[in-house]
Amino acid sequence: MKKVFPNDWQTILADELEKTYYQQLRQFLAHEFATQTIYPPKEDVMNAFFCTAYRDVKVVILGQDPYHGPNQAHGLSFSVKPDIPHPPSLRNMLQELQDDIGCPIPQHGTLTKWAQQGVMLLNTVLTVRAGQAHSHKDQGWEQFTDAVIAKLAARPKPIIFVLWGKPAQRKKQIINQYPTSHVILEAPHPSPLSAYRGFFGSKPYSKINTQLLEWGEQPIDWCLG
Repeated sequence: MKKVFPNDWQTILADELEKTYYQQLRQFLAHEFATQTIYPPKEDVMNAFFCTAYRDVKVVILGQDPYHGPNQAHGLSFSVKPDIPHPPSLRNMLQELQDDIGCPIPQHGTLTKWAQQGVMLLNTVLTVRAGQAHSHKDQGWEQFTDAVIAKLAARPKPIIFVLWGKPAQRKKQIINQYPTSHVILEAPHPSPLSAYRGFFGSKPYSKINTQLLEWGEQPIDWCLG
């Protein structure tokens, strides 16, 4: 089998990559990339896995599908490429970061630094057509990322799952099937439609670090500089 991941995800997901639905998803994506403008670029689709090995995951921040504007998405949920203006949800996340732990709002919105510290920035759908939100839903990505969430939840070492908004919160039923004492942090989505209904003031970043310290883990350096 062709190697997809450069780390332990290759072994963890080996069986999933052989399943019929995943092969059909690959065929669908090959056609889409050949005939449409798709985000993120092909080489960035699996960035969440490249940046955060399975054994290193401390936190999962779950998004939906990638940004569908030019040059925004690069395979990490909520993150944008350098020199791209902050989309509204990310702007609200960075405002809450400043209000919660005092990090200055950075010029860029690239969250790779978080991913490299064990914060897996996972979307439930990993590709999208330009300008067409949710255009790749129900093609197999959800089955794949549900399997990823299940693999993480099955790990004996606990993880903090950050579920913003109802679609993300529905994944609790997967996480709760496993006996590990994971921590689930829930709040409304940071989008402008819901951020003022309880996302602002939810203090996710300080709560995560407090929990990591309780577990004897290194806290996350959230400040992006």
